[in-house]
Amino acid sequence: MQKIISNGFGQFGLECTDKMLLQFKTYYDYLTERNAVMNLTAISGEENVARLHFLDCCALRGLYDFSGKSVIDIGSGAGFPGIPLKIAEPSIELTLLDSHQKRVSFVREVCEMLGFNDVHCLCERAEDACADIGGSFDLAVSRAVARLNILCELCLPFVHVGGAFIAMKGPSIAEELPEAANAISVLGGKVSEVKEYNIPGTDITHSAVIIEKVRRCPELYPRQFGQIKKKPL
Repeated sequence: MQKIISNGFGQFGLECTDKMLLQFKTYYDYLTERNAVMNLTAISGEENVARLHFLDCCALRGLYDFSGKSVIDIGSGAGFPGIPLKIAEPSIELTLLDSHQKRVSFVREVCEMLGFNDVHCLCERAEDACADIGGSFDLAVSRAVARLNILCELCLPFVHVGGAFIAMKGPSIAEELPEAANAISVLGGKVSEVKEYNIPGTDITHSAVIIEKVRRCPELYPRQFGQIKKKPL
């Protein structure tokens, strides 16, 4: 696993230290242990987790400058992409947000094991948490949580003007972009770039949609999830 990660980082043009490799191994071991009873991920085995979770998440580090940024991972689940990004770029100020207490407890335990005492782990729905911490982050990230038009309303309000929301998507993002155009505009965003990347050692191509926050988000948003899902912007 460590060789896979090290080689993958090299392909991304990233530095990979022995400490990072040890942290990934610690993360993998605990994920595997807890997954047996918690159903955290359908992906298993060292090679698959290394490529399809760890390298997939860390690809963002090679596509955007995360150095010193405040980052919120919305719908973090088992910690993806937030924890791998924190391993790859320790200088980020990371908040992990998920609505399931068992998952939040898991990521809190992982962060303690990895020595990340500065990571904030919050158990709350995004639309509720935004009332307290909305507009305060340099970056919001999310991985495969919902379609882009819905995801934008859950994520863009957390970012201050001048920051960005990065949505991790599959290769079919072209279908979602027109659908999300109105939501992006209403929420004060602007698509800056769509960057495709290959997961090293696979034939899988994913996309990172980078949406800049160019205007303040109206206070009406985000709405409650039931409203967002029933009537997307």
